[in-house]
Amino acid sequence: MKNFAHYFYDYFLQLNFTESSAKYLNMLALLAILLVIIFISDFIARKILLQAFSTFAEKSKTKFDDLLVSHKVPRNVAHIVPLIITLKCLPIAFIDFPHFESAVELLLKLYCVILVLWIIRSVLNTLESFFKTLPRLKDKPIDSYIQVLMLFLWLMGIGLIFVMLTGINVKTFFTTLGAASAILLLIFKDTILGFVASIQVAINDTVRIGDWITMDKFGADGTVIEINLNTLQIQNFDMTITNIPTSSLISEPFKNWRGMSNSGGRRIKRAIIIKAKSIHYLTDDKVEELKKIQLLTDYLTQRQEDITSYNTNNNADKSVLINGRNLTNLGVFRKYIQSYIENHSAINKDMTIMTRQLAPTPQGLPLEIYAFSSDKRWQNYEYIMSDIFDHSIAAVPYFGLELYELSSYTGE
Repeated sequence: MKNFAHYFYDYFLQLNFTESSAKYLNMLALLAILLVIIFISDFIARKILLQAFSTFAEKSKTKFDDLLVSHKVPRNVAHIVPLIITLKCLPIAFIDFPHFESAVELLLKLYCVILVLWIIRSVLNTLESFFKTLPRLKDKPIDSYIQVLMLFLWLMGIGLIFVMLTGINVKTFFTTLGAASAILLLIFKDTILGFVASIQVAINDTVRIGDWITMDKFGADGTVIEINLNTLQIQNFDMTITNIPTSSLISEPFKNWRGMSNSGGRRIKRAIIIKAKSIHYLTDDKVEELKKIQLLTDYLTQRQEDITSYNTNNNADKSVLINGRNLTNLGVFRKYIQSYIENHSAINKDMTIMTRQLAPTPQGLPLEIYAFSSDKRWQNYEYIMSDIFDHSIAAVPYFGLELYELSSYTGE
């Protein structure tokens, strides 16, 4: 081996080069050959590993090996082969320059640390992608855990590189690092808070990827598309992306619509305001007229019989309409809306259906519709709710009622 190491040296001496020049030229020639060997070995190793992994991936039923290839794990592992060859050949290339050998060997060791970290990163990215394909894990913040682990590994790698460069004792370095932990905690405060938040979110199942959440403080209203160590990404319904600190999930209030999404319907809760002065008792003639409304025919017939029987038994003086029991236009309208909603094809009949009065306001008496649409999709939900209120508002005049309007109210 020594003869080969000095082969070019002897050749250059025969060409009448000085000994010093021959040594340098010999080193350069050996380095050129080493670079060719490195390139060829890297190429062959990559080809062999990629072919082996690709063949295995095609025959395997699991997606994990496919993900290993897509995340370049075989390609990164292949770099180990030329690295080993280089370390073995350094004594030959620098046989006459041991100080150069030490410096290059140190650089290669540093590269080795970085390469190992890069391989681990590729494997962790593969695990992350694989876990997201599992139904029970795809909505978990896997990204946060991977990022924390990589952060820890990079810190260890940087520490190891620092030890190699300075030559200090490893124990001394980490002792000093422990003493500086307060500074590190301050530097990585957001990272630590994000990690703690992501763990709490996962344990308590507060937020999942794919959940629709609303955070008014940050103007976020949309679907969670990613939970990272430091940020939570939300795609709003206008297709914009809002990034908020992950730690805000445990420090700020937000609304998660998952319960609605998993339920049988989406809630409709809206009121129309009736002018109080338009509310009155119904005369018999008006009741007969309202019986023409098919949803009210049976109800009004039965109610009218009950009321007449009650008034007769109690000798109510019906010359004054307020005496005894009476139907009101608002009460009949409320019953009509209740029947209309109960018969609406887009309303979930297994969930609460209610039409109720709210407390009177200076503008009038609110009549609230409370129900759940079977279709929870936003666009369809809005269409169903609009359809119900289109009909309800248009039906108001049939009962002798009036809606509150600011212009008409202020004008009186």
